[in-house]
Amino acid sequence: MTTQLSDFVKAYDVRGVVPDQLNIDVAHALGAAFAEVVALAEGASAVVIGHDMRPSSPELVDALARGITARGVDAVLIGLASTDGLYYASGALGLPGAMFTASHNPAQYNGIKFCRSGARPVGQDTGLARVRDLAQQHLDRGVSAFDGVRPGSVTQRDVLADYAGFLRGLVDLSRSRPLRVSVDAGNGMGGLTVPAVLGTDSGLPELPLTIDPMYFELDGTFPNHEANPLDPKNLVDLQERVRSHGADIGIAFDGDADRCFVVDELGDPVSPSAITAMIARREIAREVAAGRSASDVAIVHNAITSAAVPEIIAQDGARPVRTRVGHSYVKAVMSEHDAVFGGEHSAHYYFRDFWFADTGMLAAMHVLAALGETDAPLSEVMAPFERYVASGEINSTVTDAAAITQRVRDRWATGATTVDELDGLTITQPGDDDEPMWWINLRPSNTEPLLRLNVEAADEATMARVRDDVLTMIREA
Repeated sequence: MTTQLSDFVKAYDVRGVVPDQLNIDVAHALGAAFAEVVALAEGASAVVIGHDMRPSSPELVDALARGITARGVDAVLIGLASTDGLYYASGALGLPGAMFTASHNPAQYNGIKFCRSGARPVGQDTGLARVRDLAQQHLDRGVSAFDGVRPGSVTQRDVLADYAGFLRGLVDLSRSRPLRVSVDAGNGMGGLTVPAVLGTDSGLPELPLTIDPMYFELDGTFPNHEANPLDPKNLVDLQERVRSHGADIGIAFDGDADRCFVVDELGDPVSPSAITAMIARREIAREVAAGRSASDVAIVHNAITSAAVPEIIAQDGARPVRTRVGHSYVKAVMSEHDAVFGGEHSAHYYFRDFWFADTGMLAAMHVLAALGETDAPLSEVMAPFERYVASGEINSTVTDAAAITQRVRDRWATGATTVDELDGLTITQPGDDDEPMWWINLRPSNTEPLLRLNVEAADEATMARVRDDVLTMIREA
């Protein structure tokens, strides 16, 4: 039976089990389709390809490259890379790109993140559906080779040192106070990029940072823990290490190192919303120092970041722009508004100066810079940005998400609240003498029978009350 690409070509990327779903035939067909739909349509002469440390990645890269070159387009292989390293190559070389990674998923998975030249996203509505459908045609016809054009060439190119130098040029850490930094790479690509960017492996000058490495060995079987720091259990080792070694800060990267998570000197996690607000403040100040009016500066945040994020942006005189969850939405809105920075609750951080793409390393450098500019501990540096109490995302399996969402709306939307449907259902109680501030967001999954709940409130008791009441409505429906 022919593989059905719709089973694992999702809204933003390709992600499936190897070899049952993603295999060399599928990669070959996707390469040919990507060359046709994106590279040739853009007039690009080549596609740049990187991969993470998963054992299946090299043969899949080879198959994708054969599909691309069969369409007369060259393939530039950059080898082992973080996802933001691939975005750097796409931006710096002006080429569309493909990154083989399944991010934080278990070892049996692999995937592909595609982008247009300049690291512009390729999602379901921006070309990925057409790539999928054309590749499906190739698979259904049993096409194993493509004739009629002069094959493209395959070349190798090392961009790691250039990537590291580029990031160093965006955030200057040379004048930081000495910092001890515990870093958990989770056996993912941070084990390659941290020594190159924050150390001297790429030939750059030494920084006043003492890096305490954890799980830097590149191993796509993830022998220590899942490379998913969004799950609290995967931060436990880093938290213990920070406390036992007296580190100033702990940083954890996911498998493809496009996201970073931060732990303070007490071992307590710092919320991605607080990181978003802090970096937003730094970027606004930098723009103002360069002579730009703060009112002209836009910062993008998704619909479920903390209410503190738009508050702080507005207090600094800049313009908060709210968008849907997901990198293709954030990148598109950033480009539309020429936003200097964007952040998501999931620890994706986007920078105008990085082709509007997300990079965990650059976000980590901003946090290090903010800490290195003061003698205060990180818990004090971040305290002004942690204003409210959040539930985190809670998933519930449901049979009728729309009906449940309507019941929640009927119960919680009153004359004192505001309601919007930018991304699911958001109901906000602004806070008054009778009721503290809270908001809830319900979003159905695009791919699973799940309803995702996020709650934030002015205090722990209010958050717990609202969270538990809404969860009861969801799970007793």
